[in-house]
Amino acid sequence: MTKTQLMVLMTPVILFSLTVHEYSHGRMALLLGDDTAERKGRLSFNPLRHLDIAGVLCFYFVGFGWAKPVPVDWRNFQNPQRDMMYVAFAGPLSNIALAVFCSFFLRLMAPDFSYLFVILAYGIWINVALAIFNMLPVYPLDGSSVLKGLVPESVAERLTSLDRFGAILILSVFLMDHFAHTGILGTILLYPINYSVLFLSQETFPMIIEVLKASFG
Repeated sequence: MTKTQLMVLMTPVILFSLTVHEYSHGRMALLLGDDTAERKGRLSFNPLRHLDIAGVLCFYFVGFGWAKPVPVDWRNFQNPQRDMMYVAFAGPLSNIALAVFCSFFLRLMAPDFSYLFVILAYGIWINVALAIFNMLPVYPLDGSSVLKGLVPESVAERLTSLDRFGAILILSVFLMDHFAHTGILGTILLYPINYSVLFLSQETFPMIIEVLKASFG
């Protein structure tokens, strides 16, 4: 299977995984009383409504990425600090569920380069990567809101005051990794991603690594 064929197979997995992630944020917000995502047309399984080109491209070059964040109005929640944590965690949790689903069927298959095997292998890797990357406690990633929901309100307010630096920090790390080859994100994320994929895939893990090497090598 050529690298081009692998990239073609990867694309729908990326789009579906990102769509489920953002839909889960919007659905949880709606359950907790905020209909902002629904009113803005983001409570949808249409990937075009959630597409962030830069975030998708990052999957092809660094192995993890993001979608366009679903709008949430915390003023509609009864307990904003707690409910924002639930909304934030819903996205990574949905990706973990997808990774578990893919791993169940992958382990029933012969470990070869069949189209279905490759799609399921991507399903595990991409969803694990999405969940772990988004749980980094840096704004605007989901981990930031999860962390704020776990600490006292006074501490959460101090963390919120630092949010304006979060996007700059992430962008700076991406640029350093790309141009200076510092490997910061890879060092932080590679071990937990690999360990999680190994835990889910067990004996098929070496073949998943072969798929990824053929894709990104």
